[in-house]
Amino acid sequence: MSITGKSIQPEGARRVKGIRVHQHGGPEVLSYEEVSINQPGRGEVLVRNRAIGLNFVDTYFRTGAYTPPALPFLPGNEGAGEVMAVGAGVEDFAPGDRVAYVMTLGAYAEESIVPARFLVHLPDGIDFETGAAMMLKGLTAQSLLRRAFRVEAGHTVLIHAAAGGVGLILTQWAKHLGATVIGTVGSPEKAALARKNGCDYVINYHLEDFAARVREITDGRGCDVVYDGIGKATFEGSLDSLRPLGYFVSFGSASGAIEAFDIMLLMKKGSLFATWQLLFTHLEKRENMLAMSEELFAVVSSGAVKIPIHTRLPLSEAAEAHRRLEARETTGATILLP
Repeated sequence: MSITGKSIQPEGARRVKGIRVHQHGGPEVLSYEEVSINQPGRGEVLVRNRAIGLNFVDTYFRTGAYTPPALPFLPGNEGAGEVMAVGAGVEDFAPGDRVAYVMTLGAYAEESIVPARFLVHLPDGIDFETGAAMMLKGLTAQSLLRRAFRVEAGHTVLIHAAAGGVGLILTQWAKHLGATVIGTVGSPEKAALARKNGCDYVINYHLEDFAARVREITDGRGCDVVYDGIGKATFEGSLDSLRPLGYFVSFGSASGAIEAFDIMLLMKKGSLFATWQLLFTHLEKRENMLAMSEELFAVVSSGAVKIPIHTRLPLSEAAEAHRRLEARETTGATILLP
């Protein structure tokens, strides 16, 4: 190993176990194999992953709905572990540091090269599993609740997939902020979980017209904001759930992409605001990454927001994790363990 100041670089590439995608397709294309991890370059950190988060966006890259830089590639967008080495120019991290990260791709491996700007120190009171489960989902929740539309006491919010990984964080955090929280779910079991985690009202969208039910709950007024990670299946109903000048905030396409629409529709539905939020736009500036993470860690450390991990699987079973996620068989967070 060569040492220059605070930069430490291992010699040559490392061979570790990971998940690689050689062609787009179903969960079966997730291949557990030996992969090569290069030494960290300038501005990069080598992390030994102790836990890896599973997210719906991972399936988008796997299927080709989102385009990876190249094939083959290593999927995965969040993880937590220990710093093994740092590249040139990295001043804020050193070997042995406990860290968590959110990044574009590459977490599905025993070790990952992470751009230092997407890495943060993990507080002592937060374990690796929680850290891995909370970065992408928790920072997404922070960007939605505090930046896309700033939720305050007295607001009424509608959260789709309220029992999912992002949904459970959103419901708890919105309730902590003093909002009235309405959640949609797809089963009685998920309804019970959503209520337990902060939903004042829960709607099973398989049994009820959720927009009509929202109007009933709000005495015809509608919600201040809808957080919609479902997409195509819920789009029009989401617009019909909003008050005049309300905010439709989209952040996912679990049911498929929203079809092209005439922007005049927003006027007809009540002069609505509509936005599609990408977390990495918020994280482009390092100061945003630090500030958003600090607020996330604060609400988790205080106990106001709990990060429910309902499924733990070995990294080698990533294909099964994807199958369960796409079949809507999961609640809360799923983590993969190297």
